[in-house]
Amino acid sequence: MPMWLIWTIVAVACAGAEALTLTLILGFIAAAAALTLVAAVLGAPIVAQLLVFVGSAAALLGVVRPIARAHLYTPPALRTGVDALVGQRGLVVERVDAHHGQIKIGGELWSARPYVDGQCYEPGTTVEVVKIQGAIALVFGTE
Repeated sequence: MPMWLIWTIVAVACAGAEALTLTLILGFIAAAAALTLVAAVLGAPIVAQLLVFVGSAAALLGVVRPIARAHLYTPPALRTGVDALVGQRGLVVERVDAHHGQIKIGGELWSARPYVDGQCYEPGTTVEVVKIQGAIALVFGTE
């Protein structure tokens, strides 16, 4: 059996197994086998083919895989500033209507308006911040 055919079988088998396991290991071995396939087609001797396979597999698994894994498991973006207030709950301190109102979010007083036109919230009502527009929190009642 010609060597290029053997490397083709190894590459296809590892790629198929990677599709089932999603470990990134067999995929890189499949890529190393594909590189070795090219060397075999170009007429490299068996020893050179083995060196290409082992070297490329080691490089892919040792260098590329850790980088790829780090990008797969990146943490969600951290919200800071006023963006961090969106989704927070607040307590209505002064009646919130279309023209004025105040809420307390995490110990701070914020000017507030209802997110939905026509709504109003009385003091003591718990509201959720939907959006920050300038220095005004647009809120929606949770009760």
